[in-house]
Amino acid sequence: MYPNVQLLPHKTQSMERRHPWIFSGALKEMPKTIEDGEVVTVLDSRNNEIAKGHFQHGSIAVRILTFNNDQIDQVFFNKRISDAVDLRKKLHLFREDNSICRLVHGEGDELPGLVIDYYGGVAVIQCHSLGMYLQIDLIKNALVHALGDDLKAVYNKSKETLPGRIPIEDGYLYGTCETPHIALENGVKYQLDWITGQKTGFFIDQRENRALLAKYAEGAKILNTFCYSGGFSLAALKEGAKEVHSLDSSKKAIELTDANIELNDFKNHQSIVADAMNFIRETGEEYDIIILDPPAFAKHRDKRHQAVQGYKRLNSMAIQHIRPGGLLMTYSCSQVVDKQLFTNTIIAAAIESGRTVKILEQLHQPADHPINAFHPEGEYLKGLLLQII
Repeated sequence: MYPNVQLLPHKTQSMERRHPWIFSGALKEMPKTIEDGEVVTVLDSRNNEIAKGHFQHGSIAVRILTFNNDQIDQVFFNKRISDAVDLRKKLHLFREDNSICRLVHGEGDELPGLVIDYYGGVAVIQCHSLGMYLQIDLIKNALVHALGDDLKAVYNKSKETLPGRIPIEDGYLYGTCETPHIALENGVKYQLDWITGQKTGFFIDQRENRALLAKYAEGAKILNTFCYSGGFSLAALKEGAKEVHSLDSSKKAIELTDANIELNDFKNHQSIVADAMNFIRETGEEYDIIILDPPAFAKHRDKRHQAVQGYKRLNSMAIQHIRPGGLLMTYSCSQVVDKQLFTNTIIAAAIESGRTVKILEQLHQPADHPINAFHPEGEYLKGLLLQII
């Protein structure tokens, strides 16, 4: 039914480990007659079928959808997306005080190239592979099937993630919803705009780390850098922070933060438009808690050294502005900076600062951003909760 691609001899090891990617160098030849985004059957060198996936000309030639004899049709997507929704229900993410979660997380939900975030009845789709985009109607139908009356709208936001592949227009695939739309994360209200906001409109992957900050926030003076829409600030203010400063270099981000502060009627808050590195270097303020959650400093391996030096400088300076006994929550979302390298970099920053530093917790992405055990590349968010003496 599907065109075939064939692996070279001795190139089946990753398939035996159930890794969901096949690189172009593992193929006997790159087929010229197969279009980007087509579903293909993967054969070993002896012509045995071992998988099916989305084909694309490039380094990652096939993203595996199934190692079984499944047809990639409506039944397939209904099952995969229903399984993903059921997991989020088991994680108790559909609650009266929480209506924000990630519904589908690519390889972690056996749907490589697909991200779906959920905001109080609205599912926002981002396709990161052409194959997923070409099956977006099946995905939309599967969401309607899995969520039923809980689903108000489905919005496609794939234009920015598939630039130049084919003509793509963002827009509603099912229903409509006015933006900004209000949804809840752990009792905090957020104004969400998937049309004009970054990514799908919000950074859901820090939900549990925001909840962790809330445990330490009462009575504390806090600096939240790279704040975007103010998530860490809002979590801290909800739990009685004495004073919170939210900092971002983007005026638009600060406007989002201010709108969310007003929406929740929180006080004791100050917004700052500034470069984080410059502000921390020059400020005379001291804080009980500082949050460092920068965008990815490196997206490619050739930028990794530069990124490590950036993390080291930023963290070393921040440590100098934390009161004795205070806390630093520091993160990296750069996939090319792994957990051990990040930890070593922060230790180097601690040495440079001359302060005594204790690691209290190692932090990571939440369970609605699952990591496929056979795809370690899926662990992208890493962080540390540190006490500064």
